Amino acid sequence: MNSKKKTFSKRLLYIVLIGYAITTLIPFLWALSSSFKTLEEIISGTMNFIPRNFTLDNYKQIFIKQDLFPRWLFNSLFIAVVGTGLNIIFNSMSGYALARLSFPGKKALFIIILAVLMIPAQVTMIPNYLILKEIGWLNSYQGMIVPAMINATFIFMMRQFFINFPKELEEAAQIDGLSRFGIFFKVVLPLAKPALAAQAIFVFMGFWNNFMTPLIVMTDTEMYTLPLGLNTFKGQYVSYWNYIMAASMVFTLPVLLLYAFFNRYFIKGISFTGGK
Repeated sequence: MNSKKKTFSKRLLYIVLIGYAITTLIPFLWALSSSFKTLEEIISGTMNFIPRNFTLDNYKQIFIKQDLFPRWLFNSLFIAVVGTGLNIIFNSMSGYALARLSFPGKKALFIIILAVLMIPAQVTMIPNYLILKEIGWLNSYQGMIVPAMINATFIFMMRQFFINFPKELEEAAQIDGLSRFGIFFKVVLPLAKPALAAQAIFVFMGFWNNFMTPLIVMTDTEMYTLPLGLNTFKGQYVSYWNYIMAASMVFTLPVLLLYAFFNRYFIKGISFTGGK
Protein backbone atom coordinates (compact mmCIF):
# COMPACT_ATOMS: atom_id res chain seq x y z
CA MET A 1 0.00 0.00 0.00
CA ASN A 2 2.79 2.37 0.90
CA SER A 3 4.58 1.64 -2.37
CA LYS A 4 1.38 2.43 -4.29
CA LYS A 5 1.03 5.74 -2.44
CA LYS A 6 4.67 6.63 -3.21
CA THR A 7 4.18 5.76 -6.89
CA PHE A 8 1.01 7.87 -7.04
CA SER A 9 2.76 10.79 -5.30
CA LYS A 10 5.68 10.63 -7.73
CA ARG A 11 3.37 10.56 -10.73
CA LEU A 12 1.37 13.48 -9.36
CA LEU A 13 4.60 15.41 -8.74
CA TYR A 14 5.81 14.73 -12.28
CA ILE A 15 2.47 15.87 -13.70
CA VAL A 16 2.64 19.12 -11.73
CA LEU A 17 6.26 19.75 -12.74
CA ILE A 18 5.60 18.98 -16.41
CA GLY A 19 2.58 21.28 -16.35
CA TYR A 20 4.65 24.04 -14.75
CA ALA A 21 7.43 23.55 -17.30
CA ILE A 22 4.98 23.77 -20.21
CA THR A 23 3.38 26.90 -18.72
CA THR A 24 6.83 28.47 -18.38
CA LEU A 25 7.94 27.53 -21.89
CA ILE A 26 4.83 28.72 -23.76
CA PRO A 27 5.67 32.47 -23.58
CA PHE A 28 9.27 31.80 -24.66
CA LEU A 29 8.16 29.61 -27.58
CA TRP A 30 5.64 32.22 -28.66
CA ALA A 31 8.34 34.94 -28.54
CA LEU A 32 10.70 32.72 -30.54
CA SER A 33 7.98 32.07 -33.11
CA SER A 34 7.07 35.77 -33.28
CA SER A 35 10.67 36.69 -34.03
CA PHE A 36 10.14 35.04 -37.45
CA LYS A 37 6.75 36.67 -38.12
CA THR A 38 5.81 39.93 -39.78
CA LEU A 39 4.43 42.77 -37.67
CA GLU A 40 1.03 42.39 -39.31
CA GLU A 41 0.78 38.74 -38.28
CA ILE A 42 1.77 39.50 -34.68
CA ILE A 43 -0.75 42.30 -34.19
CA SER A 44 -3.50 40.28 -35.84
CA GLY A 45 -4.11 38.62 -32.47
CA THR A 46 -3.77 34.98 -33.58
CA MET A 47 -1.87 32.67 -31.21
CA ASN A 48 -0.30 30.42 -33.83
CA PHE A 49 3.14 29.09 -32.92
CA ILE A 50 4.11 28.36 -36.53
CA PRO A 51 4.61 31.55 -38.59
CA ARG A 52 2.39 31.76 -41.65
CA ASN A 53 4.99 33.75 -43.56
CA PHE A 54 8.37 32.71 -42.17
CA THR A 55 10.89 35.55 -42.48
CA LEU A 56 14.42 36.42 -41.33
CA ASP A 57 13.93 40.11 -42.08
CA ASN A 58 13.50 40.92 -38.38
CA TYR A 59 17.03 39.70 -37.58
CA LYS A 60 18.42 41.41 -40.68
CA GLN A 61 16.76 44.63 -39.59
CA ILE A 62 18.23 44.70 -36.09
CA PHE A 63 21.75 43.64 -37.15
CA ILE A 64 22.13 45.40 -40.51
CA LYS A 65 19.69 48.28 -40.76
CA GLN A 66 19.78 49.18 -37.06
CA ASP A 67 23.40 50.34 -36.90
CA LEU A 68 23.52 50.69 -33.12
CA PHE A 69 22.26 47.20 -32.22
CA PRO A 70 25.72 45.52 -32.46
CA ARG A 71 27.09 48.35 -30.29
CA TRP A 72 24.34 47.82 -27.71
CA LEU A 73 25.14 44.11 -27.71
CA PHE A 74 28.83 44.85 -27.17
CA ASN A 75 28.06 47.31 -24.36
CA SER A 76 25.93 44.76 -22.53
CA LEU A 77 28.48 41.97 -22.97
CA PHE A 78 31.41 44.14 -21.90
CA ILE A 79 29.67 45.49 -18.79
CA ALA A 80 28.27 42.08 -17.78
CA VAL A 81 31.51 40.12 -18.33
CA VAL A 82 33.84 42.64 -16.66
CA GLY A 83 31.36 43.28 -13.83
CA THR A 84 30.88 39.56 -13.21
CA GLY A 85 34.64 38.94 -13.18
CA LEU A 86 35.25 41.72 -10.66
CA ASN A 87 32.39 40.51 -8.48
CA ILE A 88 33.72 36.96 -8.43
CA ILE A 89 37.17 38.16 -7.34
CA PHE A 90 36.17 40.78 -4.76
CA ASN A 91 33.14 38.99 -3.31
CA SER A 92 35.16 35.79 -2.89
CA MET A 93 38.11 37.60 -1.30
CA SER A 94 35.79 39.47 1.06
CA GLY A 95 33.91 36.31 2.01
CA TYR A 96 37.17 34.45 2.61
CA ALA A 97 38.52 37.26 4.79
CA LEU A 98 35.36 37.27 6.91
CA ALA A 99 35.44 33.49 7.24
CA ARG A 100 39.15 32.91 7.93
CA LEU A 101 40.99 36.07 8.96
CA SER A 102 40.95 37.83 12.32
CA PHE A 103 41.17 41.62 12.26
CA PRO A 104 39.81 44.57 14.29
CA GLY A 105 36.21 45.44 13.48
CA LYS A 106 35.45 42.14 11.78
CA LYS A 107 32.12 41.62 13.57
CA ALA A 108 31.06 45.22 13.01
CA LEU A 109 31.92 44.96 9.33
CA PHE A 110 29.90 41.77 9.00
CA ILE A 111 26.90 43.44 10.68
CA ILE A 112 27.20 46.37 8.24
CA ILE A 113 27.20 43.94 5.30
CA LEU A 114 24.06 42.27 6.66
CA ALA A 115 22.46 45.71 7.11
CA VAL A 116 23.25 46.58 3.48
CA LEU A 117 21.21 43.55 2.40
CA MET A 118 18.12 45.23 3.88
CA ILE A 119 18.52 48.49 1.91
CA PRO A 120 16.48 48.58 -1.35
CA ALA A 121 18.52 49.45 -4.43
CA GLN A 122 16.10 52.28 -5.23
CA VAL A 123 17.26 54.16 -2.12
CA THR A 124 20.84 54.44 -3.42
CA MET A 125 20.02 55.48 -7.00
CA ILE A 126 20.09 59.25 -6.44
CA PRO A 127 23.25 59.21 -4.23
CA ASN A 128 25.01 57.00 -6.81
CA TYR A 129 23.99 59.34 -9.62
CA LEU A 130 25.26 62.41 -7.75
CA ILE A 131 28.58 60.72 -6.97
CA LEU A 132 29.06 59.59 -10.57
CA LYS A 133 28.19 63.07 -11.81
CA GLU A 134 30.69 64.64 -9.41
CA ILE A 135 33.59 62.44 -10.54
CA GLY A 136 32.63 62.61 -14.21
CA TRP A 137 31.67 58.97 -14.71
CA LEU A 138 28.23 59.47 -16.23
CA ASN A 139 27.79 57.93 -19.68
CA SER A 140 30.79 55.62 -19.18
CA TYR A 141 31.53 51.95 -18.66
CA GLN A 142 33.17 52.55 -15.28
CA GLY A 143 30.02 54.31 -14.11
CA MET A 144 28.12 51.09 -14.70
CA ILE A 145 30.75 48.64 -13.46
CA VAL A 146 32.62 50.15 -10.48
CA PRO A 147 29.62 50.90 -8.18
CA ALA A 148 28.37 47.33 -8.73
CA MET A 149 31.68 45.43 -8.62
CA ILE A 150 30.93 44.12 -5.13
CA ASN A 151 27.68 42.69 -3.83
CA ALA A 152 26.76 42.22 -0.18
CA THR A 153 24.53 39.23 -0.95
CA PHE A 154 27.36 37.24 -2.53
CA ILE A 155 29.91 38.34 0.06
CA PHE A 156 27.61 36.74 2.62
CA MET A 157 27.13 33.66 0.43
CA MET A 158 30.87 33.18 -0.06
CA ARG A 159 31.51 33.67 3.66
CA GLN A 160 29.06 30.88 4.46
CA PHE A 161 30.74 28.66 1.89
CA PHE A 162 34.27 29.29 3.20
CA ILE A 163 33.23 28.73 6.83
CA ASN A 164 32.42 25.12 5.87
CA PHE A 165 35.54 24.76 3.74
CA PRO A 166 37.94 22.16 5.25
CA LYS A 167 40.82 23.90 7.03
CA GLU A 168 43.01 20.82 6.61
CA LEU A 169 43.50 21.63 2.93
CA GLU A 170 44.69 25.14 3.76
CA GLU A 171 46.97 23.89 6.54
CA ALA A 172 48.55 21.36 4.18
CA ALA A 173 49.15 24.07 1.60
CA GLN A 174 50.63 26.35 4.28
CA ILE A 175 53.06 23.59 5.30
CA ASP A 176 54.10 23.36 1.63
CA GLY A 177 55.09 27.02 1.82
CA LEU A 178 52.17 28.79 0.14
CA SER A 179 51.30 32.28 1.31
CA ARG A 180 47.76 33.31 2.23
CA PHE A 181 47.21 34.65 -1.30
CA GLY A 182 48.68 31.48 -2.78
CA ILE A 183 46.39 29.32 -0.67
CA PHE A 184 43.38 31.37 -1.71
CA PHE A 185 44.06 31.43 -5.45
CA LYS A 186 45.67 27.99 -5.90
CA VAL A 187 43.76 25.85 -3.41
CA VAL A 188 40.56 27.50 -2.21
CA LEU A 189 39.18 29.06 -5.41
CA PRO A 190 39.65 25.97 -7.62
CA LEU A 191 37.62 23.96 -5.10
CA ALA A 192 34.94 26.64 -4.84
CA LYS A 193 33.69 26.17 -8.42
CA PRO A 194 30.06 25.37 -7.45
CA ALA A 195 29.76 28.56 -5.38
CA LEU A 196 31.58 30.61 -8.00
CA ALA A 197 29.36 29.21 -10.77
CA ALA A 198 26.19 30.09 -8.85
CA GLN A 199 27.56 33.55 -8.17
CA ALA A 200 28.61 34.05 -11.80
CA ILE A 201 25.16 33.14 -13.15
CA PHE A 202 23.24 35.42 -10.79
CA VAL A 203 25.65 38.36 -11.07
CA PHE A 204 25.80 38.11 -14.87
CA MET A 205 22.01 38.06 -15.07
CA GLY A 206 21.86 41.07 -12.77
CA PHE A 207 24.13 43.09 -15.06
CA TRP A 208 22.58 41.71 -18.24
CA ASN A 209 18.96 42.42 -17.30
CA ASN A 210 19.62 45.77 -15.61
CA PHE A 211 17.44 48.49 -17.08
CA MET A 212 17.19 51.22 -14.44
CA THR A 213 20.91 51.86 -13.88
CA PRO A 214 21.79 52.30 -17.59
CA LEU A 215 18.71 54.52 -17.93
CA ILE A 216 20.13 56.83 -15.25
CA VAL A 217 23.85 56.61 -16.11
CA MET A 218 23.86 56.43 -19.93
CA THR A 219 22.81 59.52 -21.88
CA ASP A 220 24.39 58.85 -25.29
CA THR A 221 22.48 56.43 -27.54
CA GLU A 222 25.73 54.69 -28.50
CA MET A 223 26.35 53.81 -24.83
CA TYR A 224 22.95 52.13 -24.38
CA THR A 225 22.81 48.52 -23.24
CA LEU A 226 20.42 46.03 -24.83
CA PRO A 227 17.52 46.59 -22.39
CA LEU A 228 17.58 50.30 -23.23
CA GLY A 229 18.06 49.55 -26.91
CA LEU A 230 15.02 47.27 -26.94
CA ASN A 231 12.97 50.10 -25.53
CA THR A 232 13.73 52.25 -28.59
CA PHE A 233 11.69 49.87 -30.76
CA LYS A 234 8.58 50.99 -28.86
CA GLY A 235 7.13 54.24 -30.15
CA GLN A 236 4.30 56.44 -28.91
CA TYR A 237 1.92 55.20 -31.59
CA VAL A 238 3.60 52.12 -33.09
CA SER A 239 5.58 49.36 -31.39
CA TYR A 240 7.61 47.13 -33.68
CA TRP A 241 6.96 43.86 -31.88
CA ASN A 242 8.61 41.80 -34.61
CA TYR A 243 11.91 43.60 -34.01
CA ILE A 244 11.42 43.46 -30.23
CA MET A 245 10.90 39.69 -30.34
CA ALA A 246 13.96 39.15 -32.55
CA ALA A 247 16.12 41.36 -30.34
CA SER A 248 14.76 39.57 -27.25
CA MET A 249 15.91 36.21 -28.62
CA VAL A 250 19.41 37.62 -29.17
CA PHE A 251 19.20 39.10 -25.67
CA THR A 252 18.31 35.71 -24.16
CA LEU A 253 21.03 33.68 -25.92
CA PRO A 254 24.08 34.70 -23.77
CA VAL A 255 22.25 33.79 -20.54
CA LEU A 256 21.35 30.36 -21.92
CA LEU A 257 24.96 29.78 -23.00
CA LEU A 258 26.25 30.88 -19.60
CA TYR A 259 23.93 28.50 -17.79
CA ALA A 260 24.81 25.65 -20.17
CA PHE A 261 28.52 26.26 -19.56
CA PHE A 262 28.30 26.47 -15.76
CA ASN A 263 25.52 23.91 -15.33
CA ARG A 264 27.84 21.02 -14.45
CA TYR A 265 29.20 23.06 -11.55
CA PHE A 266 25.97 24.79 -10.62
CA ILE A 267 23.95 21.61 -10.08
CA LYS A 268 26.41 20.46 -7.41
CA GLY A 269 25.13 23.26 -5.21
CA ILE A 270 27.00 25.67 -3.00
CA SER A 271 27.15 23.09 -0.17
CA PHE A 272 30.15 21.46 -1.83
CA THR A 273 32.69 20.68 0.94
CA GLY A 274 35.94 20.64 -1.03
CA GLY A 275 36.92 17.18 0.17
CA LYS A 276 37.15 15.78 -3.34
